[in-house]
Amino acid sequence: MSTAKEPACKQCRREKEKLFLKGQRCFSAKCAMERKPYAPGQRAKRRVVETGYCVQLREKQKAKKYYGVIEKQFRNYYEKAVKSKGVTGETLLQLLETRLDSGVYMMGFASSRAQARQLISHGHILINGKKVDRASCQLREGDEVSVVESSKEIVPVIEAKESGGTLTVSEWLEVDLDKLKGKVIRLPERNEIKVPINERVIVELYSK
Repeated sequence: MSTAKEPACKQCRREKEKLFLKGQRCFSAKCAMERKPYAPGQRAKRRVVETGYCVQLREKQKAKKYYGVIEKQFRNYYEKAVKSKGVTGETLLQLLETRLDSGVYMMGFASSRAQARQLISHGHILINGKKVDRASCQLREGDEVSVVESSKEIVPVIEAKESGGTLTVSEWLEVDLDKLKGKVIRLPERNEIKVPINERVIVELYSK
């Protein structure tokens, strides 16, 4: 499983936006963006004139960090979105939002997407009653996601369950946090994907 090597808080500061990579810390006063809302580095506060390409590239980098995917994965999602019906940018976000790790996080079974990936890779998550260990597994309408019975008492799951109020469950999901079970009612619409990402700029970058 490939992940970004840069510390999570520095990734948020570099993008000048909360990407919610550290779970509960992102909702507290300890969040780095609350204390240092500027890019890391000695020359971070200098005035920089961003070109159109720079804006497009930064938006793509932000999306990759937000969902925890590498360049090859992101490119594959874009190419799949291009071949699908509908608006390319919206389809791209829909594909990213319906990854299993994102679904586990949105359902409140993990405090961050990184933690959700760890739970999945360690065999703590089921889809339709079957154990799945790939965070990139795509969720479909009608899929039921749950935590393995023997894993419901592990610390990360308990902490995520107790802090479930930090996330508002999207309308395309149905969740029973007490039983640690969730269901994909339908695929999400663009207005239901609450992410700080301008997908049109990303499409412009790849369209060149």
